[in-house]
Amino acid sequence: MDIFSHGLWAGAVAKGINKKRDLPAQAGPKLNVWQAALWGVFPDLFAFAPAFVGLFWLILTGQMSFSEWPGAHGMGEPTAGNSTPAFQLAGHLYNFSHSAIVFILIFLLAWSLMRRPVWEMGGWLLHIIMDIPTHSYAFFPTPVLWPLFGWKFDGFSWATPWFLFLDYGLLVLVYWLLREKKTILQV
Repeated sequence: MDIFSHGLWAGAVAKGINKKRDLPAQAGPKLNVWQAALWGVFPDLFAFAPAFVGLFWLILTGQMSFSEWPGAHGMGEPTAGNSTPAFQLAGHLYNFSHSAIVFILIFLLAWSLMRRPVWEMGGWLLHIIMDIPTHSYAFFPTPVLWPLFGWKFDGFSWATPWFLFLDYGLLVLVYWLLREKKTILQV
């Protein structure tokens, strides 16, 4: 799924939880919606930001032109043999940031350090779960059980027009419902 959708979905889930906690019988600490959204985009930022910074640096210093920018053929898994070094790095970082095993370990570490669960980090787990069906073998399949298992699901591309329309349409609907005073959560 695209990075903006991940942030928006994580924010929507946090807003929904906060709305539910506004009910008298459901009191609890509020989630920081911005932190949840940031954790929702974290896996892609961690994996791809270094590659993009490196490519922009090469362009700014004249070592590469925009016409040489790698297309989808250069962004496959690092083992594909046709990937640029920048996206080989992204592929390795992607394994870390898109693994539920790594997420669980870091979530538990944060819990022990903060002495409380950092529920906003759930945006990261939501990101992984949403990427499983929306990535195919052709473009960064999600290594959900890495490093224990190499299993990856061959899903569909999140960039297909019908899915983008559905995704953003549902996001508009969900945020509209969350904005209303009487939401589904309060029924």
